[in-house]
Amino acid sequence: MSEPRLSFKEMCAKFDVTPRTLRYYEYIELLSPEKEGRSRFYGSKELARMTLILRGRRWGFALEDIRQWLLIYENEGTQTQMKTFVELADRQIGELEEQRKQLDETLDELTRLRDETAKSLN
Repeated sequence: MSEPRLSFKEMCAKFDVTPRTLRYYEYIELLSPEKEGRSRFYGSKELARMTLILRGRRWGFALEDIRQWLLIYENEGTQTQMKTFVELADRQIGELEEQRKQLDETLDELTRLRDETAKSLN
C-alpha cells in the first residue's frame, strides 16, 4: 500500500499558503516533492517538513535557519537536530523578549501621550 500524497493544490489548501510560497520553499530546497511530469506530489515527509517550516516562521525563525535545521536531521540525526533547535530557540526567545520589551515601552509612551492629549482637551 502506498502512502497518501497531496497534490500541489491540496498542499496549498491544507497549509493555507499561496502557490508562490510553496514554489519558493521548493526553490530554496525546504521541500522536495515528487514530480510526475509537471505535477508535484507531497508525501508524509514533506507534510512533516511543511509543518515544521510554518511553525518556525510563526516563531520568527529565518528561512535559512529552518533550512539548516532540517538539513541537520538528514545529515546528523535527531539528537544533533534537537540540540541545534535548543540553541536556536534560546536565541529566538531572547530576540522575542527584546521585541516585547520595546513594544511595551512603545505602548506605554503612546498611552501616556494619548492620556496627556485627552486631558488637555478638557
